[in-house]
Amino acid sequence: MGYKVGIVGATGLVGTTFLKVLEERDFPIDELYLFASARSAGKQVEFRGKTYTIEELTERSFDREMDYALFSAGGDISKKYSPIASRNNVVVIDNSSAFRMDEDVPLIVPEVNPDAAMKHKNIIANPNCSTIQAVVPLKVLDDRWSIKRVVYSTYQAVSGSGLAGIRDLEDGIRGEEPKNYPHPIAYNCLPHIDVFMENGNTKEEEKMIGETRKILEKPNLPVSATCVRVPVKHGHSISVNVELEKEFEIEEVRRALSETPGIILMDDPSNNIYPMPISVEGKDEVFVGRVRRDESLVSGLNLWIVADNIRKGAATNTVQIAELLIREGKN
Repeated sequence: MGYKVGIVGATGLVGTTFLKVLEERDFPIDELYLFASARSAGKQVEFRGKTYTIEELTERSFDREMDYALFSAGGDISKKYSPIASRNNVVVIDNSSAFRMDEDVPLIVPEVNPDAAMKHKNIIANPNCSTIQAVVPLKVLDDRWSIKRVVYSTYQAVSGSGLAGIRDLEDGIRGEEPKNYPHPIAYNCLPHIDVFMENGNTKEEEKMIGETRKILEKPNLPVSATCVRVPVKHGHSISVNVELEKEFEIEEVRRALSETPGIILMDDPSNNIYPMPISVEGKDEVFVGRVRRDESLVSGLNLWIVADNIRKGAATNTVQIAELLIREGKN
C-alpha cells in the first residue's frame, strides 16, 4: 500500500533532504505533492525517476486527498497552513518550533517516546535538531539510572541556519561580510543562536531545555544549555554533563548505549576514535563517544554526542515518525 505525501518547503535544505531520505528508505508513496513559495513554483524536481513540478503553497493546497504532509518552511508558514491541512484530515509532521511546546501536540523522537505519537490530533512536532540527538542517549540513561540534572554545551553547524548559514561560512572564508549572522562565522564561534530572551538565554537554549523535559516526560528536570554556532557545514556536536540518581559502572553505561538501536558508540580514545561532524555527515544514527565519569559528582557522567543535523536532526526523524505511524496503523 502506498501513501499520498506532501512536502512543504520542498526546495529548502531540509525539504530536499526529505526527498533523499524517502527514496533511500523506500517509503511507500503512491502520489507526491511538492509545495514551496511563489518564486519556486514551476521548478521541476526528480524523484524515483519521475519529474515533479513545484506548486505554490496556498490555502487550497490541501483540498485533495493526502495522508501526510512533511513541513519544513518556518514557523509562520506552519502556524498558518498546518491547521488547514489538519482540518482536511492530513497528518502534519512539522519541523518548525511552532507547535513543539503545545501540550496538545506530541513532540516525537521515535527511539525515545513512540507511544506519545499515537495521541496525535493530526499534528506532530519534530524536535529541535540538537534536542533530537541528545535525548536518544539520555533516554537510555534515564531508563536505567534516572537522570537528576543535565548540562548541555553545543557546537552547532551552520546548516542549522539553512542555506543562508552555509553561504555566510563560504563567503566569510573568501573574506566577505556576513549577511545572515551578526558577526563572521568563518574562523569564529558565535555563542548566539536565535534571539536572546529576558533571562539571558537564547531561544535555542530555551528550546533544548523545554523540549528535553517534554520528550523525557520530566517537567521539573533541571536542564541548562549554552548553544554555540561553529564554522562547520554539517553535523552538530554536544558535550553533555549528566547527574544520575543511581550509581553506575562506566562499562554498563557503554554497553547500554552500544546495544541501543539508533546509537553508534565510537569510544576508543586511545586510538583517537570518537565522533566528529566530518565522519557522521550523511548518516542517520546518533554517535556517542568520550563516555567518562565526572569525578566532581557522586554519580556524574560526561558524553560527547554528534549527529547529522539535517538528517537525524530534521529530515530522517520526520520520516521515521511517519514510518512509526504506518507501522502502528495510526495515520
